Amino acid sequence: MTRKLSPRVRGWLLGLACSLAVAAVHAQAVPKTIRMVVAYPAGGVSDVVARALAERLAAQLGSAVVVENKAGASGTIGMDAVAKAAPDGATLGFAAISPLVLNPHLGKSPFDPLKDIAPVASVMYSPVLLLATEATGTRDFRTLMEDARARPGAVRWATSGQASLGHILLEQLRSAARVDITHVPYKGGAQQMNDALGAQFEILSINAGPAVAPHIRSGKLRPLAVGAPDRLQSLPKVPTLAELGFPAANLSSVFGVFAPARTSAILIAKYNAEINKALDSPELRARLIATDNVPAGGGAEAFADEIAEEYESNARIVKAAGIKGD
Repeated sequence: MTRKLSPRVRGWLLGLACSLAVAAVHAQAVPKTIRMVVAYPAGGVSDVVARALAERLAAQLGSAVVVENKAGASGTIGMDAVAKAAPDGATLGFAAISPLVLNPHLGKSPFDPLKDIAPVASVMYSPVLLLATEATGTRDFRTLMEDARARPGAVRWATSGQASLGHILLEQLRSAARVDITHVPYKGGAQQMNDALGAQFEILSINAGPAVAPHIRSGKLRPLAVGAPDRLQSLPKVPTLAELGFPAANLSSVFGVFAPARTSAILIAKYNAEINKALDSPELRARLIATDNVPAGGGAEAFADEIAEEYESNARIVKAAGIKGD
């Protein structure tokens, strides 16, 4: 027989349940101070975007969002700091997805990218430009492919480094088009750009941005194609690699916000909603578009699925091409 509770006991239990519910909500409250770890040096395009996003989030959340640059090892140092932080919502990371989907296949990751990091929101796509230097008379992508087939190994393609996104793009293109193009890896973008302007090689792949735009306008560098979801507003006549028939090579750098694994689903959903709200603001969208970056957004689960897919894809590419880290 079920014993009926007295009104007084029922009231006590109801009060206890309400107290526990309030405590749970407070436990998931957004911290008053949030550290945003940017996995790149201060002053670059990614840092500028991260700071603009942090400013918007601070205004929306009513919390202080403090940017901390932890550069090095192609973003791995910064993401390692995020992976090892307490999962209390007080630490977020801003980085490209390459420290999660590429670096681990090259023996460069001190953490498990699929277990130690929680994707929060995709922020932007940073397109990869394929540019011809004055070392070649190539004016379009079709001519480049014809030249590469006619002179195996003679066309030199410079990237920012061994196992960089530009290198992965090149390997995808070499495989799909069955062309022999010589890879010229640099250690970073500064010397790569200097040598491009000095016509030390024929082709350059580099992320779009303010550092490249003046040389395109002057004609020193000629855009042949772009790795991006769509054509760029600043270069509407330049086709994407997907349009040219090479969807697997149509790669761009995807940047997003991350949290330590085991951060509560409530907080991740809250941060995701606020980041999407920030990306809808005309001011932040204008900043992204002005630097040739493409605003992204969307749900945390969709971002996690994209990362998992890229992780598996890069594993196959690295193995098939025999790519080794520096």
